[in-house]
Amino acid sequence: MLRGQRVLARANADRSLLVDSGRVEIRYRQNDGRAYHASARNLEVTDGAKLLDDEACVPAVAATAPARVEPVPPRHVGRPDAWIAYTDGACSGNPGPAGSGVVLVAPDGKMHEGLEYLGEATNNVAELTAILRALEWIPADAPAIVVYTDSQYAIGVLQKGWKAKVNQELVARTRRVVETRGARLVYVPGHKGVPLNERADELAREAILARATRRAQP
Repeated sequence: MLRGQRVLARANADRSLLVDSGRVEIRYRQNDGRAYHASARNLEVTDGAKLLDDEACVPAVAATAPARVEPVPPRHVGRPDAWIAYTDGACSGNPGPAGSGVVLVAPDGKMHEGLEYLGEATNNVAELTAILRALEWIPADAPAIVVYTDSQYAIGVLQKGWKAKVNQELVARTRRVVETRGARLVYVPGHKGVPLNERADELAREAILARATRRAQP
């Protein structure tokens, strides 16, 4: 268990955790190759936990490694001077420890990354906060902004006129910034291999694991 959430952790044959420099490799799912490293003191082996073969999990890929892609503004944006943002939120439990991740792509293709640990929150709060931070971090003189998110909820309450039953203050604040910046929100399917969406998700999870906040600096 990692702060109340069940995870897979690298272990020795005697079921003790395999600790390297105070940290242990963990996974959230067996079929997810993203590997994280949590502090050993934050992990607890549960009674009756199964010891799995190494082959039970797909090969590991470091979760904090930047996606090796050449960012190109999507064709339908129609403006080479547009700033692009990919945002995502993550939550260990709902509610639970939450984080937001942001990848900004400048018109010249340069990427800037940011993350924020939110403490106890819901996934929807993490998604909305990621969008808000992206808009706050993009330079004030940006002539056009497109934000990609895998949250239908965020797009609904921010641009489709859905009525927010909860998170009303955050929704109202984020909607004002969306409108003031003239930003366009575009849906992108989550966990479907879209490189920068996957990277935003990694950053959100990194914020939770590290309890860290790092502002994107364009």
